[in-house]
Amino acid sequence: MSRNYNTELKDVGDHRYAYNFDTDVMHQYMIRSFAPFFTKTNVLELGSCEGEFTKRLLPYFNDITCVEASQVATEKACEKLGNKVVIINDLFETVGLSKKYDNIILTHVLEHMDDPIKLLRLINGKWLSDSGKLFVVCPNANAPSRQIAVKMGLISHVQVVTDAEVKHGHTRTYSFDTLEYDLKLSGLDVVYKSGIFFKALANFQWDKLLKTDIISTEYLDGCYKLGQNYPDLCSSIFFVCNRGK
Repeated sequence: MSRNYNTELKDVGDHRYAYNFDTDVMHQYMIRSFAPFFTKTNVLELGSCEGEFTKRLLPYFNDITCVEASQVATEKACEKLGNKVVIINDLFETVGLSKKYDNIILTHVLEHMDDPIKLLRLINGKWLSDSGKLFVVCPNANAPSRQIAVKMGLISHVQVVTDAEVKHGHTRTYSFDTLEYDLKLSGLDVVYKSGIFFKALANFQWDKLLKTDIISTEYLDGCYKLGQNYPDLCSSIFFVCNRGK
């Protein structure tokens, strides 16, 4: 079946495609996790959506290329970013990229792919430079918020893809072992893995709390640091890969 990437971006009932928790909290901690590994040359962001995460790359790179399948998202990203980045509205499978990149970023994208191995092999074989780094972040099946949902009877098991997630284009829910398996099967060389942000509440619960004075910056930093001690209890799992032979 053909996919409508514009429709997948739309909110489904009371389930949002992107929460304030994602853009205001998780994005800053993703950048904080990535930065020590950045090579300060060029970067390719695959699946840039409306450019919210892309904005956080601007202080680090002068040469930014984005590829986004949704025309609606691409237009919004162009409005936000102007000529600061190159934004290409195309599919990963068909886009023509004329150079290799020293940094390639996949944040909450791989779980949307019909064939993630095909994309990862494309990155490894064609787009990632010999000394480049691939940064992959995916939602974590074992996040406490998801485990709690199982105990509440809201979902059957932690790796289930819910009806709302299906409508948003999800095809799988990764855990550390399944994501690492796909990365290695694709020929990539995993050099680092960790978690990003200890998370016991669902995104909609976080959005409500962030509107109050209950959550401080210090508390958010504490959740980020605790996540490094307990990566399998984080909101997202994070891998850094070198190009494989």
